[in-house]
Amino acid sequence: MPLIGDRAVTSSAARFVWYELMTDDLPAAQAFYADVLGWKLRDAGMPGFTYLVAASAGGDRAGLMGIPPEAAGMSPFWCGYLGVADVDAMARRLAQEGGTVQRPPEDIPGVGRFAVVADPQGAGFCLFTPAEGRMPPAPEAGEPGTVAWHELYAGDMPAVFGFYETLFGWRRDRLMDMGAMGGYQIFLQQDDLPGGMMTRTPEMPGPRWQFYFAVDAIDAAVARLEAGGGTVLMGPHQVPGDTWVVQARDPQGALFALHAARR
Repeated sequence: MPLIGDRAVTSSAARFVWYELMTDDLPAAQAFYADVLGWKLRDAGMPGFTYLVAASAGGDRAGLMGIPPEAAGMSPFWCGYLGVADVDAMARRLAQEGGTVQRPPEDIPGVGRFAVVADPQGAGFCLFTPAEGRMPPAPEAGEPGTVAWHELYAGDMPAVFGFYETLFGWRRDRLMDMGAMGGYQIFLQQDDLPGGMMTRTPEMPGPRWQFYFAVDAIDAAVARLEAGGGTVLMGPHQVPGDTWVVQARDPQGALFALHAARR
């Protein structure tokens, strides 16, 4: 549940503005991500439960919380929040366009309003409108501890792109040919923040969103990740733009990724 706001909502386009981990071992996750990503974490003082806010050098970036009792048995996961001008109106439009509202819009007292939703192929995310109508600014590119890349593993990427284009004003950029894996569609969010979409391969879980967190150097981050009990699933691998990525699983099982400008 996002706890920051700075930019007025003036555009019909949307971008991810917050990221949230739900985990079954909050103290362990706190220690792991603080070490791997360099986050400073603090208790937000939410009534009735512990909610940790993770900050990088430039500000608050993410939240961590335990899996609530009503969702006991759920696997740990990362969820992204898309900032929109009106959660209720967007949730209605999303349902009309074939998406699913999994948790209807509700207020976070003093913070804003959110809803839990999924696209027509089942990839989940949240909608969020801050209480005072102001969104957090986009982080500086490459700042350690921020999300550097957003990636959707779709059931059928060409079929689902129009959903995001229609609802959130995203624009197509390059379509990269990945051979047998099909096309990789670069897209632009609000403020021209890039991301990518592809049709998932059979061995990939999903459909789902994956978030790549920036680190200074990939090998050092991998060493911290493995020392903390995380598992590398893919990489280190160099990608276009001369950057390095790793896909990983944290000690509790949540999937995430790392991104760095140098090895």
